[in-house]
Amino acid sequence: MKNKSPFNWDSYYKAPIVGIIRNVPLETVLKIAKTYLEANLYTIEITMNTKGAAEIISTLRNNFPELNVGAGTVCTTEDLNNAINAGAQFIVTPTINEEVIKSAVLQETPIFPGAYTPTEIYKAWNLGASAVKVFPATQLGPQYLKDVLAPLNQIKLLPTGGVSSENIKSFFQAGAVGVGMGSSLLDKKLIENEDYIGLRNHFLKISNEINEFINKQS
Repeated sequence: MKNKSPFNWDSYYKAPIVGIIRNVPLETVLKIAKTYLEANLYTIEITMNTKGAAEIISTLRNNFPELNVGAGTVCTTEDLNNAINAGAQFIVTPTINEEVIKSAVLQETPIFPGAYTPTEIYKAWNLGASAVKVFPATQLGPQYLKDVLAPLNQIKLLPTGGVSSENIKSFFQAGAVGVGMGSSLLDKKLIENEDYIGLRNHFLKISNEINEFINKQS
């Protein structure tokens, strides 16, 4: 069964950053999404433990067709099916759940499972992951990615957790194909103050840090 909402890899590689939105109301998410696109960012994740996550995903898909809209914190096949039915174009999990990964692969939906050790990372990749989310990435840092990729250079790694404007470049230098960013990207103070010009500038500052790596990933 093919996902009716294909992921746009070309858009992803224009700015390989996955913006992670958790526990933000729909009205605010729509404002963030508009600003996100203004900063030429294209891939956004709504965690399934956010109230009304399915509705948010569906509304984003309808209002912002240029965005890749995915579901994060997908822990069960029920989460997976709810997300895909809402229009999710990619799936992110916190752990390796074989049933969830295999189901996403069968539905031709990119999935980024969470893993940490080389064994977990290799297992997730062999199950069909499009990229493996290394979480929490900053506990061991960019050097860990580099060390893992030495013997496992065919695997695509997406570090998540603690990635910031200060260290994002070092993760790409270590071989990451993208990063997941939550609070460091979606500045809480700027959003609370509804300073969306400031938020756009913040997005641009972060994406500019990796300009030299953009389009090298495809």
